[in-house]
Amino acid sequence: MTEETTAMPLSETGSGSERERRSPIEWLRDQREHRAHLFLLAIMLLASIAVIDFRTWLVLTISGVAMGAVLFLMASGMTLTFGLMSVLNLAHGAFISLGAFAGGTVLAFWLDGFASSPSFLTNLVAIIPALLFAAFIAGVVGLVFEKLVIKPVYGDHLKQILVTVGGSIILMQLIEVIWGPNEIPVTRPEALQGAFLVPEALPLIGGIVLEKYRLVAVVLGLAIYAGMLWIIDRTRIGILIRAGVESREMVEIQGYRIHLLFLGVFIAGSALAGLGGVMWGMYKELLTPHMGDEMMISVIVVIILGGLGSIRGCFYGALLVGLINLYIGFVEPRLAAVATVGLMVGVLMWRPQGLIPVIKV
Repeated sequence: MTEETTAMPLSETGSGSERERRSPIEWLRDQREHRAHLFLLAIMLLASIAVIDFRTWLVLTISGVAMGAVLFLMASGMTLTFGLMSVLNLAHGAFISLGAFAGGTVLAFWLDGFASSPSFLTNLVAIIPALLFAAFIAGVVGLVFEKLVIKPVYGDHLKQILVTVGGSIILMQLIEVIWGPNEIPVTRPEALQGAFLVPEALPLIGGIVLEKYRLVAVVLGLAIYAGMLWIIDRTRIGILIRAGVESREMVEIQGYRIHLLFLGVFIAGSALAGLGGVMWGMYKELLTPHMGDEMMISVIVVIILGGLGSIRGCFYGALLVGLINLYIGFVEPRLAAVATVGLMVGVLMWRPQGLIPVIKV
């Protein structure tokens, strides 16, 4: 007993001394290994500020974070369904388009009233119903989609790919039947149009122009991210879902109907896709039936970058994609189209499992 008691402090002291003796290079290597997402984000920010004027860099960074926030909204639903249910839903782009058109319809309905008011609080009367309606419609369609398409192919990824691609084609055709095949312009609410000028009196950042809508997108993206982490990590429902992923039988023995929990996850993932769709529609100020499919490459890149099934990884992956698109597009526009794929290839060569290797959230 005595030997064990005396050995433990010596071991702890030794390990503490070892930590103190680590060189800065060893510490940096440790950070690169365990905090790869923060390490890569810091490198990107420092490398870009070295070649771009600070004021321009700040505007590009805020715009890139806004784009990343909207990308996260679109990708988080697919990450959720894959991470918690192991379901590859390649019809996710169709839910993005569906949400964009549903939300755009509500905005158009309120355009001559609440949405045209210069008051931000009044505009919320148009924005919030548009977001909720988009999430509701996408969630309801997700409920039907899960029952008819996903449920028969649980556990078989190959069949999931085939049936969800087919389901995506059907949903796209339904969108064209309801709203037509042509592009539809979207007018943002009055309070979110344009930009505001930072007062000249402020040092360093005085005089720069910031787009209002992008700041709102950043706030909404952060709120959704924090809410998802809280629900999954801190609530009873989140714990039950994660337990069901690890051992379905154990949860069912406790009296819970795991299929209803998984159904709720799929509905939530579909609703998030719809929410991201309406935000992306207002971001681009244009709706097209295939806008969701056009974003699927970026969505899949974000998910792969962050690590399959990782919500935290999805968030940081979206930030990296948004930032590199803006930085490269400013420095060398001809390379902007390949910047995202180049980032993914580079990260996978460094960390094949992604930045935050969490198979199950």
